[in-house]
Amino acid sequence: MAEPYLSQITMFAGNFAPKNYALCNGQLLAIQQYTALFALLGTQFGGDGIRTFGLPNLQSSLPIGMGQGTGLSYYTIGQAGGTPNVTLNQSMCPPHQHFMQAVSSASATTSSSISNSVLPGTPPASGAALYAKPPQSGQPALIPHALAAGVCNTQGSNQPHSNLMPSLCITFIIALAGVFPTRN
Repeated sequence: MAEPYLSQITMFAGNFAPKNYALCNGQLLAIQQYTALFALLGTQFGGDGIRTFGLPNLQSSLPIGMGQGTGLSYYTIGQAGGTPNVTLNQSMCPPHQHFMQAVSSASATTSSSISNSVLPGTPPASGAALYAKPPQSGQPALIPHALAAGVCNTQGSNQPHSNLMPSLCITFIIALAGVFPTRN
């Protein structure tokens, strides 16, 4: 392999950093030991700029190009973004309804209680409107009514869900030694 540019980031299929490379895991390095690398990276990935500077941290992250594409946000080198977990709450969901559907059958039209596979065809003895059956031809449209408590379970509970797209884990390494890149 040809000698890499100093600070060149490479994908590597191993679980270690080869000689003259370091893992891109955000570690801090001593400026005094890596002056040329510090000249290229500065403190854009961390460090105090006096004794230490940071390497990029690509653990569980996706690298993106700097700048701004058409209709996209502007990103600078070293800027982190995104969220690994997202909690959806009611204000993030557009207004919508969930409808219950059932198939009419002989047992459904004669039963007055709800079971695993049967919706009652007539209101329960209490007269409470806990459901609505499809209107028959020539009848007025039914008014939706709330189902009894416990009929539908609450989902979500404001718990975060993973926001990670399908991916393949690979090691990112950065060259600690190599050719100092010159500008065009």
